[in-house]
Amino acid sequence: MKTVATNKTAFHNYEILETFEAGIALLGSEVKAIREGRISLKESYAEVKDGDVVLIKCHISPYEAANIFNHEPLRERRLLLHKREIRRLSGKIKERGFTLVPTKVLFNDKGKVKVEIALVRGKREYEKRAAIKKRDTDREIRTEIKKRLR
Repeated sequence: MKTVATNKTAFHNYEILETFEAGIALLGSEVKAIREGRISLKESYAEVKDGDVVLIKCHISPYEAANIFNHEPLRERRLLLHKREIRRLSGKIKERGFTLVPTKVLFNDKGKVKVEIALVRGKREYEKRAAIKKRDTDREIRTEIKKRLR
């Protein structure tokens, strides 16, 4: 599995509870643009609409060689999940106020584009600060250990 893009802001802004791997319905020019790494998940999220999970605000830049047959960069793209998973996700989203956020875009071993989506809960401001503080102290501890081992 080759990771093409990650959504770093999702790991900072949200507490990740559960992840799912979903296929994605794409046009040919979109697949070629993703192979070049021209995709951004920064502000994107997923929603359940009419029994389908849809990826919204995912920006895939136009593929240069596709000229007139190019795609719209910000169009909604359908995610391919089992009906059982979709029902479960829609229930959790409606009931508890969770959100679906894409965390990674990757190619599997067969060359198919997959999107890892996560069921998330938003972090409070003090939780974000605590996470940053913990990361910094862990980094300092690691550097101290390396210094002492030399």
